[in-house]
Amino acid sequence: MDLTVQDVVLHLTDNIELPENTVDQLITGSLDRKVKSIIIAFMPTHYVIEQAIQEGANLIIAHESPFYNHHSHTDWLANDSVYADKRKLIDEAGISIYRCHDIIHRFQPDGITEGLIQALGWSSYVEQQLAEADILSFPEGRTAQAIAHHVKSSLGIDYVRVAGNAEIVCRRAAVLVGFRGNGHVTIPLIQNEQLDLIIAGEGFEWETPEYIRDAVQQGKSKALIMMGHAESEAPGMKLLADRLAERFPELSVRFVGEKPVYTVI
Repeated sequence: MDLTVQDVVLHLTDNIELPENTVDQLITGSLDRKVKSIIIAFMPTHYVIEQAIQEGANLIIAHESPFYNHHSHTDWLANDSVYADKRKLIDEAGISIYRCHDIIHRFQPDGITEGLIQALGWSSYVEQQLAEADILSFPEGRTAQAIAHHVKSSLGIDYVRVAGNAEIVCRRAAVLVGFRGNGHVTIPLIQNEQLDLIIAGEGFEWETPEYIRDAVQQGKSKALIMMGHAESEAPGMKLLADRLAERFPELSVRFVGEKPVYTVI
C-alpha cells in the first residue's frame, strides 16, 4: 500500500492532544504526497536536506524548524540569501518537511527525554518522570566530573560545559532536555528533589549557572552539566526513527545526525 505524508502524520499524532498554538505542522511540501523514504533529524540543516536528496527521501521529520525561529515564520527572511538557497533546494527536490516538536514531547513518557536516558544507559536510575525532567538516583554515587565524561562518551561529543563543583559525589540528579535548563525550572527542582546535579541541554547563562556558582560559594555541594540543545534532543529523534522503522517496515527510515554547531577553540 502506498503511504502518504498524511498517513505518517496521523500515526505520529494518534492519541496526542496538541496545544492550540502548536508549532507542529507541515512546513514544506504536501500531505497527499506519496512517501518514498523518510529521514529523521533534530534539525533539518542544509546537510540533512542534501542527505535526503542523495537517498531519494522525500519526507523529513524534524524536531526543530528549518528556518531559524520557533514558529517557522519566513516573512522576515524574504530577502535573505541563506534562506532563499535552502528553500530552493527543498522545493526543487520535492521534499516535505514535517515538524515533530510538541508531539514527541507529549509521548508518555516524553520521547525526547526517553531517547536521551536510553542513550546514556540510565534507564535503571530513573526514580521519577516529571513533565519537565527525569529525576535520577545513582545508588553508588559518582562525581560530576565522571558523569560529564560519561555523557561525552555516550553521546559521542567532544565537550560539555560544567559549572559548580565537579568533584562532588552526586547521588541525585535531574535530566532536562532542550531549553529546559532555565532557573524557573531547575531551581525549584534542586530544592524540592534535594538534587546534587542538574544535567541540561541549555538555558540562559545568567540563571541556573549563576545560581550554581552562588551555591558553591556558600559552601553547598552543587554542580551543573550543560550538554547543548541539539546534543540533548537528537537521541530522542533517533529513537523515533527506530520506532517508525518498525511501524513502517515497507519504508526506509533513517536518522541523520549533525556535528555539534560549536567548535571549542
